Amino acid sequence: LTVSPSAQSQDLKATLAGQIARALAVFCVDEVVIFDDGQGNPPTHHGSSQQPQQQNRQGDSGYSGYSDPNYFLTHLLAYLETPPHLRMHLFPLHPNLRTAGTLPSLDMPHHLRANEWCRYREGVSIEDPQRGDNEVVDEQGSKKKKRRKDSGSEEVTTSLVNAGLKTPVSIPDALPPHTRVTLKFPTSTPPTDFQTAPLTAKAVAPSAPREEAGYYWGYAVRAASSLSNVFTECAYDGGYDLTFGTSERGVPLSTLAAIASKESPVPEFKHKLIVFGGVGGLEVAVKADPELAGMGVTQPEKLFDHWVNLCPSQGSRTIRTEEAVWLGLMGLRDVVLVRGIKL
Repeated sequence: LTVSPSAQSQDLKATLAGQIARALAVFCVDEVVIFDDGQGNPPTHHGSSQQPQQQNRQGDSGYSGYSDPNYFLTHLLAYLETPPHLRMHLFPLHPNLRTAGTLPSLDMPHHLRANEWCRYREGVSIEDPQRGDNEVVDEQGSKKKKRRKDSGSEEVTTSLVNAGLKTPVSIPDALPPHTRVTLKFPTSTPPTDFQTAPLTAKAVAPSAPREEAGYYWGYAVRAASSLSNVFTECAYDGGYDLTFGTSERGVPLSTLAAIASKESPVPEFKHKLIVFGGVGGLEVAVKADPELAGMGVTQPEKLFDHWVNLCPSQGSRTIRTEEAVWLGLMGLRDVVLVRGIKL
């Protein structure tokens, strides 16, 4: 999706981000891509693949709600997706986040409270406050313990992780401080006094809770410098295998209603993409994209499997991005439930 800088205050801009984040959480969205449609100021952050918190740590301290509204939205969406107990470690104080505390909680499954147990948990690596004589610390701050065996000594690398419990969790991996990590504990049942007892876990892929146990585990945030880069920089093998473009000039969404029938125009899919334009629609994003211009693409509907109108006979001249996100995710919910292939 792309956004318009039309919101007149920081509070309103933050509220827009909160509404979009709530929709992403409610409908279990796995990835959100914020792309530049070429209608605003030149982006100042899109050339980097770093996450917002990484850029902030390198000195990006200015408010970007007016100068780069796409980055502002990217920043707030990443902040809201992060479990509350990790935010102070991953997101330094920043003008973009001044009103983030007033936004609604997403309360997703990985936003665990200290007294809740789950075999999976999000954490952030921390520096070890106590370093014994039998420990050495590498340049990245991770500790290495020397463990003696009958055959001699063996060096084992471990890190401490703040997982929102009263005591840090130990993992057998070397991680630099302030690194977000997904943990998997040995058992599904809570250990005795798990809130205070020392625990060990292993680091797993962020997709493991969903693939192994069926949990919805939040969304990834990606920035794209153009509409074409939404497709070309896709992280999924084979890309998006079902795509929807949204426009008031598209066909009514109701034409896809019979998705459970054999005559359904919607095939089974692994990764579905829904693209929302700004105030000018996806047409302006296509015109501003040099890659698409070089390929001779002038009509946005040529980029998608389906070109749909989310709200036929709308009573307002425009549908705002945050409104379109709710309409699109709700309208295409059955497509996910009936045609989606569980990974």
